[in-house]
Amino acid sequence: MITQHAQIKLNISITLKDYLESKARKFGVPVAGYVRHLILKDAEDMDYPVFKASDRTIQRAKRALEERSKAVEVADIHEFFKKL
Repeated sequence: MITQHAQIKLNISITLKDYLESKARKFGVPVAGYVRHLILKDAEDMDYPVFKASDRTIQRAKRALEERSKAVEVADIHEFFKKL
């Protein structure tokens, strides 16, 4: 599974930077890893957002399930699309 990543640039005071570096050194991790840990600890009790599918999406999913008997197994996807 490929996990998407994003980069965040954060401006903090020198004092806070020194504090973060000190704490990260204490635990033997890079500052980025320590900050990531703090964010995960803060978010661990939050529920993952769940979004309701639209009526259109629900209808299409139901239709796809009804038509799954028409599915075909494709050994070589490139060859399959060449023949279309």
